[in-house]
Amino acid sequence: MANSLRGEVIKLYKNLLYLGREYPKGADYFRSRLKAAFLKNKDETDPEKIKQLIARGEFVMKELEALYFLRKYRAMKQRYYSDDKP
Repeated sequence: MANSLRGEVIKLYKNLLYLGREYPKGADYFRSRLKAAFLKNKDETDPEKIKQLIARGEFVMKELEALYFLRKYRAMKQRYYSDDKP
Protein backbone atom coordinates (compact mmCIF):
# COMPACT_ATOMS: atom_id res chain seq x y z
CA MET A 1 0.00 0.00 0.00
CA ALA A 2 1.32 3.44 -0.88
CA ASN A 3 2.21 5.70 2.02
CA SER A 4 -0.33 8.32 0.94
CA LEU A 5 -3.13 5.75 1.06
CA ARG A 6 -1.87 4.44 4.39
CA GLY A 7 -2.11 7.94 5.82
CA GLU A 8 -5.63 8.35 4.46
CA VAL A 9 -6.73 5.04 5.97
CA ILE A 10 -5.29 5.95 9.37
CA LYS A 11 -6.94 9.38 9.22
CA LEU A 12 -10.28 7.79 8.31
CA TYR A 13 -9.98 5.31 11.18
CA LYS A 14 -9.22 8.07 13.68
CA ASN A 15 -12.11 10.22 12.44
CA LEU A 16 -14.55 7.33 12.63
CA LEU A 17 -13.28 6.40 16.09
CA TYR A 18 -13.85 9.99 17.21
CA LEU A 19 -17.38 10.03 15.77
CA GLY A 20 -18.14 6.69 17.41
CA ARG A 21 -17.94 8.18 20.89
CA GLU A 22 -21.56 9.36 20.60
CA TYR A 23 -22.94 6.26 18.88
CA PRO A 24 -26.40 5.31 20.23
CA LYS A 25 -25.42 1.70 21.07
CA GLY A 26 -22.28 2.82 22.87
CA ALA A 27 -18.68 3.61 22.06
CA ASP A 28 -17.45 0.08 22.85
CA TYR A 29 -19.93 -1.46 20.42
CA PHE A 30 -18.90 0.99 17.70
CA ARG A 31 -15.19 0.50 18.34
CA SER A 32 -15.40 -3.28 18.05
CA ARG A 33 -17.41 -3.07 14.81
CA LEU A 34 -15.02 -0.48 13.38
CA LYS A 35 -11.97 -2.56 14.22
CA ALA A 36 -13.54 -5.67 12.68
CA ALA A 37 -14.36 -3.76 9.47
CA PHE A 38 -10.81 -2.46 9.12
CA LEU A 39 -9.21 -5.81 9.96
CA LYS A 40 -11.37 -7.54 7.36
CA ASN A 41 -9.69 -5.46 4.64
CA LYS A 42 -6.18 -5.23 6.09
CA ASP A 43 -4.59 -7.41 3.41
CA GLU A 44 -5.94 -5.38 0.49
CA THR A 45 -3.10 -4.19 -1.80
CA ASP A 46 -4.94 -2.92 -4.89
CA PRO A 47 -4.84 0.92 -4.78
CA GLU A 48 -8.16 1.26 -6.61
CA LYS A 49 -9.93 -1.08 -4.20
CA ILE A 50 -8.40 0.79 -1.26
CA LYS A 51 -9.68 4.08 -2.67
CA GLN A 52 -13.16 2.56 -2.98
CA LEU A 53 -13.02 1.40 0.62
CA ILE A 54 -11.89 4.85 1.75
CA ALA A 55 -14.80 6.43 -0.15
CA ARG A 56 -17.18 4.00 1.54
CA GLY A 57 -15.74 4.92 4.94
CA GLU A 58 -16.17 8.62 4.21
CA PHE A 59 -19.80 7.94 3.26
CA VAL A 60 -20.31 6.19 6.61
CA MET A 61 -18.75 9.20 8.32
CA LYS A 62 -21.23 11.55 6.65
CA GLU A 63 -24.12 9.27 7.60
CA LEU A 64 -23.00 9.28 11.24
CA GLU A 65 -22.77 13.05 11.25
CA ALA A 66 -26.28 13.28 9.79
CA LEU A 67 -27.55 10.87 12.47
CA TYR A 68 -26.04 13.00 15.23
CA PHE A 69 -27.38 16.27 13.80
CA LEU A 70 -30.84 14.78 13.48
CA ARG A 71 -30.75 13.51 17.06
CA LYS A 72 -29.65 16.92 18.35
CA TYR A 73 -32.31 18.67 16.26
CA ARG A 74 -35.05 16.42 17.64
CA ALA A 75 -33.87 16.98 21.21
CA MET A 76 -33.85 20.76 20.76
CA LYS A 77 -37.24 20.73 19.08
CA GLN A 78 -38.70 18.65 21.88
CA ARG A 79 -37.32 21.02 24.53
CA TYR A 80 -38.49 24.28 23.03
CA TYR A 81 -41.63 23.49 21.05
CA SER A 82 -44.78 21.92 22.32
CA ASP A 83 -46.86 19.56 20.24
CA ASP A 84 -50.11 21.08 21.54
CA LYS A 85 -52.25 22.37 18.69
CA PRO A 86 -55.09 24.76 19.56
